Amino acid sequence: MLSPLIPEGEALRRAFQWIVEQGHCTSKTVEQASLRFDLAPRDEEFLLRQFVDHRGAASDAPGSER
Repeated sequence: MLSPLIPEGEALRRAFQWIVEQGHCTSKTVEQASLRFDLAPRDEEFLLRQFVDHRGAASDAPGSER
């Protein structure tokens, strides 16, 4: 059975929640969250994998809103 996705670390949890509240996510959104919540590079990579890679790169395609 799969366990629910719960990020470790308070800053990462807060960044995760902030991204969800934005309603959309691009690599730029993850970058903003990383700066806002002072995340480590590995935490930023985690968010990129969860939000951008899993939802497809279409959100970062040329001509998409950033």
